Order: sequence, then C-alpha cells, then structure tokens
Amino acid sequence: MSSKKLHIVSFDVPFPADYGGAIDVFYRLKALHELGVEITLHCFEYGRGQQEKLKEFAHEVIYYPRKKNPLDWLSKKPFIVQTRRSKTLLQNLLKDDAPILFEGLHTTCFLSDPRLSNRLKMVRTHNIEHEYYFKLAAHSSGWKKWYYQSEAKKLKRYENVLHSADVIFAITPSDLDYFSQYSTDVCHLSPCFDQKAFSRKETKPYVLFHGNLSVHENSAGVNWLCEHVFDTLKVPFIVAGKDPNSTVIDLCKNGFFELHSNPSEEEMNTLISEARVHVLVTHQATGIKLKLINSLQTSGHVLANPTMVEGTNLTDHCTILEHPYEWKHAITESLKQELSDAEFLQRKTLFETELNVLENCRKLVAYLP
Repeated sequence: MSSKKLHIVSFDVPFPADYGGAIDVFYRLKALHELGVEITLHCFEYGRGQQEKLKEFAHEVIYYPRKKNPLDWLSKKPFIVQTRRSKTLLQNLLKDDAPILFEGLHTTCFLSDPRLSNRLKMVRTHNIEHEYYFKLAAHSSGWKKWYYQSEAKKLKRYENVLHSADVIFAITPSDLDYFSQYSTDVCHLSPCFDQKAFSRKETKPYVLFHGNLSVHENSAGVNWLCEHVFDTLKVPFIVAGKDPNSTVIDLCKNGFFELHSNPSEEEMNTLISEARVHVLVTHQATGIKLKLINSLQTSGHVLANPTMVEGTNLTDHCTILEHPYEWKHAITESLKQELSDAEFLQRKTLFETELNVLENCRKLVAYLP
C-alpha cells in the first residue's frame, strides 16, 4: 500500500523548534511522518541554515532563498508574501499531483495560481495576520510603525486569496469563526508541540515568566508585572528567555527578578517543569501562545491575564486574573501549595484529548487521498 503524499510549504526553516511558528510546523511534520505521510518539505531559508534533522521526518527537503528586493516594499502584495515567491517552488509543486499544505499566509503566493487549480490546497493560518501587524504598529514608532501599518493594510486586502483554499486549518476556535468567511471547510487544528510524557512532578517554590525576551510583547509583560505586582510582592521570581532587551535588563538591575538569559534547552525545560507558579501576561491577543501550552504541561499553577487565553478554549485550565491585588493574592497562595490532584487530572485529560498532537493531525490526514 502506497503512502499518502503531501507537500508542506514552510515560511521558515522549522528547526531548531525554538519559537512559536517553528514549533508548530516542526511537530506537525513529525506527527504526520509518524502517521505514515510521505512529505516533501519546502522551506524558505534566511538565516537558520539547512538542517539535517528535518530529513528524519521528510522524504525530501528543498530550500529556497527568501529574496528581499527594495522594490518588494512597493508591491501590492504584503512584503511577507512577496519575498517568499519562487518560480522554482512552483516548478517543484507541479512535479506531481500531491496535496499542498501552505504554512501561514506568508507562503500563499501561488495559492490562486491557475496551474494549481486541480490540486487539493490547504492553508494553516497561524494568526489573523493583519490584526497582528496592526498591534505591532501600535507599539512601534518611526519607520517601523509605518511598515507595520502598511503591511497590515496589504494583508487585509490580500486575505481574499484564501477563497482559493480547499481547506483552512485555524489555530484557535475564534480564528475558525473568522476564517469561515473564506471557505466552507474550516477546521480547528490546535498547535503542535513537543508532547512530553505527562507525569506528576514535585515543584519548587518560585514564580516563572518565560519567553523570547527580545520581543516587545514579552518585555511589556515583564514590565507590567514588575510595575504592578512585584513592586511590593517579594517572592522568588525568575524571568528566563532569549536575548533580553534593554527594558528587561534594566528591570533585572533594579532587583525585581533573577534573570536567566539565553538558557540552554535543558536549563529552560528544567525551569519550566520545576516552577510552582507560571505567570503569563500579554496585551496582544493573537493566535495561541505556545508558552501557555508549555506551562500547562507541568505540575505548576498557571496564572494568566484574560488576553492570554482570549479566543482559546483553555480558560478553565488557568487562573484568570486582572487586577494587581488579585495577582498578588493568587501568587502568594499558589506558592504555599502544590496543584491539587483534581486540577492535575483535568490537565492530563486535556493533553490526552483536545491537545493530543497525534490525534489532531489525523484531522489533516483524513483529507489526503
């Protein structure tokens, strides 16, 4: 019996799986391989290099340079799409009649191309992209603000290309509702991630915030916590992540927390798995935050603001807090005791059902001829 075949077009090289989009693509690739799908993986490469690891899960891996021409800024297409166009990619997609999964709106330059009209074309949406870029603009200034605003407007217009998709896989239930305007076949596909063995583990009495600390969304979250929660609350507080920006470094110097800058994968995993309390704050409700899922995979309490879980179905698995006095009280009480057996069982069930990566990927495989 021959394998089901699939082309996956990725906006970036998905390994190392060290940020949200790459994690989602890499562990989907891994799961689909485990389910017996023969994959040709197409990657746009612009700094991460070719990765031998990908050959373990893809029958063939093809790389394309992401070409950035100054004239691309003037294109009617969004910059993130225009710079991922490749005639070679189209030629390679036309070599057979296998279905195509476009990872992100970024990769859909050929979605409406008439030469692919007879193909099963699926799009995995990682965000409502124009909303994401408008929010980036709101926190930027100068030429960056202009770029994000311009890109957001282009993305909003360009989104109509999704009418050419046969199937859209949305990352959250609220995104599913939004993208239903473009297709009669929209499916909720939860993010893929490293689904570790889920077992009860004793935690240590400290509070953890983790994430990419060069990103404004995360540094703003740390800043809010320091300004409103840890201004008077004196408990062990650790902030860990990649490339802390000047805001995070200055807050560390002022003694708000212990900073773990650019921890190794092993160190980060240990910090996450041993934290008794995870604090998750964002002011940008887009997609689903994989650090939320990472935190829920542990035996620690997960405290989050409403925006962190907006549009997801994970509210019941977190303690949702808004006012600083609520945060201070919840952190103090959570540090005193481990997660209850009932809460842990509820969380374990979540990862065996709704967030089961392999079972969720079967939804995608069901579409393949």
